[in-house]
Amino acid sequence: MRTVAVTKIGSLRDPDESTRGRIGLVDFPEPELGPEDVRIRIAYSAICGSDPHLAEGFFGTDVPIGLGHELSGVIEALGERAHRNGLRIGDRVSGNFLRFCGTCRPCQEGRQQFCEHIQDYNRPGMAETITWHESQVYRLPDEISLLHGCLLEPTSVAVRIADKTRIRVGDRVAICGGGPIGQLALQVLRMYGATSLTMIEPIAERREMALRHGAQFVIDPVGEDQYARADEITDGRGYDVVIDASGSPRAVRGLLDIAAKGATVVYGAMYPESFEMPLNLSDYLYLKELTLTGVFVSPYAFPRALQVLPHLELDELTAAVFDLEDAAEAFAVHVSGRHPKVVLRCNDLDERESAA
Repeated sequence: MRTVAVTKIGSLRDPDESTRGRIGLVDFPEPELGPEDVRIRIAYSAICGSDPHLAEGFFGTDVPIGLGHELSGVIEALGERAHRNGLRIGDRVSGNFLRFCGTCRPCQEGRQQFCEHIQDYNRPGMAETITWHESQVYRLPDEISLLHGCLLEPTSVAVRIADKTRIRVGDRVAICGGGPIGQLALQVLRMYGATSLTMIEPIAERREMALRHGAQFVIDPVGEDQYARADEITDGRGYDVVIDASGSPRAVRGLLDIAAKGATVVYGAMYPESFEMPLNLSDYLYLKELTLTGVFVSPYAFPRALQVLPHLELDELTAAVFDLEDAAEAFAVHVSGRHPKVVLRCNDLDERESAA
């Protein structure tokens, strides 16, 4: 089974080719189909901002490391007991790359994100097929294309971020980082009734994209005084909700200063393991009573993300599509930042045939 994988550990942005990480196609064995399993022929798999971190060795250095967890496709085989959700061969689907076991203590306590067996079905999705447990699989709405359907997983992250904000209708909201998660969170928070909705992003094209999709204001943190501009937008009160979707240590440092008293600040990205952010407890936790929280994965969010998906504007996030054979080029384009999202076409599946 052809699978996109890290074949050499190293930063994909390293200018030195001899030490740069490498992406290639590797033949992986196809897992056996268990009685409750679903085999999906993958149509599209999108590159996540976390994928280059795997090339850097964030989760281990034994290569090859299979990549991909944002995907859509068509069911081609079902285990003998994989019918409890009404799934059928030919269904157009997407899903959760993690299977929550439901039996460990964290799952029983309603904290599935800390499932002790969370990696059991975490299999690479930039491949020709993938085999998942039926609990991971969601049938796509008829109005959602396979191309847009591969964004179900990042949409679930945006929903999870919204959950963690505890937003109220009318709250002032700022989002730092205009990549895919920031753009999706912007659209989701707009649905919640966010006001003074602001995107903080240094790339002009991404600021413009945010304005097209519901931002009321944008801030260029490089060319403008971020604090003064936020003060102007919020009449000196600060934002009730501040979200970081950038993952940038440089970007997150000033976000606590634009938060209102009593605000919630959500760190919704992956950060370097060695990064430690100074925190003045007197200023931010005592005097301002800020609530600081983060997002790891998205339990309980997928059914609602599926409901939200048809209401999102996704064309700009799925405009850059490469074939599976061109995975190395696709990753080079991804790390260049030329597109907010890059998608791999893993199989050329006919939408009409798959929906029949």
